[in-house]
Amino acid sequence: MSDTDLLQTPLHTLHLELGARMVPFAGYSMPVQYPAGLMAEHHHTRNAAGLFDVSHMGQLRLVGPDAAAAFESLMPVDVIGLAVGKQRYGLLLNDEGGIIDDLMFVNRGDDLFVIVNGACKHGDLAHIQARIGSRCTIEPQFDRGLLALQGPQAVTALQRLVPGVDKLVFMTGAAFTWNGASLFITRSGYTGEDGFEISLAAADTEAFARALLAQPEVKPVGLGARNSLRLEAGLCLYGNDIDTTTTPVEAALNWAMQKVRRTGGARAGGFPGAARVLAELDGTEPLLRVRVGLVAQERVPVREHTELQSEAGDTIGEVTSGLLGPTANVPVALGYVPPALAAVGTRVNAIVRGKAVPMVVSALPFVPNRYYRG
Repeated sequence: MSDTDLLQTPLHTLHLELGARMVPFAGYSMPVQYPAGLMAEHHHTRNAAGLFDVSHMGQLRLVGPDAAAAFESLMPVDVIGLAVGKQRYGLLLNDEGGIIDDLMFVNRGDDLFVIVNGACKHGDLAHIQARIGSRCTIEPQFDRGLLALQGPQAVTALQRLVPGVDKLVFMTGAAFTWNGASLFITRSGYTGEDGFEISLAAADTEAFARALLAQPEVKPVGLGARNSLRLEAGLCLYGNDIDTTTTPVEAALNWAMQKVRRTGGARAGGFPGAARVLAELDGTEPLLRVRVGLVAQERVPVREHTELQSEAGDTIGEVTSGLLGPTANVPVALGYVPPALAAVGTRVNAIVRGKAVPMVVSALPFVPNRYYRG
């Protein structure tokens, strides 16, 4: 895809003005970093507040009295029981139990507001439309802007512009206004820090981003630091750590599947791939691999697709994401290993340029989460 074929977010002009290095990402021209650099942006987000342009993500509304039940039929997640104003993590599955995409959704009372990954949004829309389009109205809003303000000082900066956002707690959302612009804000994000995601009309996005960047706590942050922040938080990147070949149980996402949807629950099963996923949850179908956190014992970054071996030299899996964690200050990675080697403290080797780099299975996250729960 040439640069002339790339889509532009509503902040494209601002990114160029700020000196961002732009790269192709999910069909868009996106900022990978600004002049301060990835390390400075990462640390600023951990210590103050970083502003991310995530307008490439897909936003859609599901509307109608059957919308919750219909959406629940696509995922191993409790949609019907989600209270108004609450947000939840979801997983679209194929008929084999593989993950088509991971997403976030909010019950706004008059609709379900869904945010999916940018590279998957057109496929997701087609999948949802084909499966439940006869049961509810599906309204894509792919032209809307989406900003993420992340970090311990995010609330301080945002509430100057939007009074009342400090009342939100982690995984809740509400409608607000700013200078006549309608905003929908959730207290959530992809960094492990406290923070917010703000959906707004494309025409209002640049002005609001400039207002945020005028706050002393806020600096712009690109895709590079977004990746290092989410990896330290132990969060999956779709296409790396999860995809259509991984099930939620293999991906260690059991926490995302509520009891009501599991075997014995009031609304157990009924989603694509349910037989396999429920059997893996029950332990009646053995897992061949599971996602784990890994910390290198030498200061050697271990990247995606690096082979993992047992201490005996047998190939056991591979790394799916990895880098030198700027806050953790050690090389960290996510990868898949057999369940017998998944216990915290287990030693394995990563093969980097023909050399065995010792790694230890680690609890996740690598850096403690600091979500605001009230």
